[in-house]
Amino acid sequence: MNKMIMLLLFVLLSLVGLFYTNISLTLICIGMVAAFIGTLAGGGGLITLPAMMLVGIPIQTSIATNKFSTGISSLSSIFFLLYQKELHLTSIIKYIALAIVGGICGSLLAVSLSEQTMNYMACVLLLLALVVTLKNKAWTEVPDSLEHQAPHFWQPFFIAMYDGGFGPGSSTFSILHYLRTHHTYIKAVQLTRVLLFGSCTGAFIVFYHTGFIQWHYAIAMAVGSIIGSQLGLIVLPYIPLKIAKTLLTLIIILLLVQVTLKII
Repeated sequence: MNKMIMLLLFVLLSLVGLFYTNISLTLICIGMVAAFIGTLAGGGGLITLPAMMLVGIPIQTSIATNKFSTGISSLSSIFFLLYQKELHLTSIIKYIALAIVGGICGSLLAVSLSEQTMNYMACVLLLLALVVTLKNKAWTEVPDSLEHQAPHFWQPFFIAMYDGGFGPGSSTFSILHYLRTHHTYIKAVQLTRVLLFGSCTGAFIVFYHTGFIQWHYAIAMAVGSIIGSQLGLIVLPYIPLKIAKTLLTLIIILLLVQVTLKII
């Protein structure tokens, strides 16, 4: 089954490559790598935004493109997980609705806050995330009974709001949140894809009306992101927890360095 999925993804990538320009092929590769890493530990924005700017795409267009591609890849992840019966639609609708509202609020708030203020906020949050990750010695491979307690929705809402308005580390924050609420690493990654779909959808609604979206960039990034996220979900069950924790810690540190350099 996995080999068939890999073959179909390869064929899809090959066919798309016939119809796109060199810059679009570059964006497909950028989206694929970023989504693969982002699915497993977050931090995909470490790759996408700098890479898009390097190929000459303006920052506003880069952010809008990133929201669109992340939202589409997250949607493809949800379809994959629903098909595999890893998630149930009735149990995730509330998270999607919550995250859409959070994404809209975050993107609207970002208009009124300076980038410097957002960078300070990100730096503090990432430091807290690093402490939590290092302090949590034992990640679980089996669901804890506490997982079935009534969920707290305010934390996912603020994560979605942060993602809609700014974004660096949002998927990492989400994974850590679900780990702290006694979900397994695999389930935390799966639920993070749900949350990101909602927050990116909400943010994209706002960014679309700004006129910054350019569809030939957005579609190319979305195709790469779909492939990368599907590959990430395929290898997810085979990632040892020790490696997953190391990757998560590394992503947080890299995000901290990126945000700190922006502040300086």
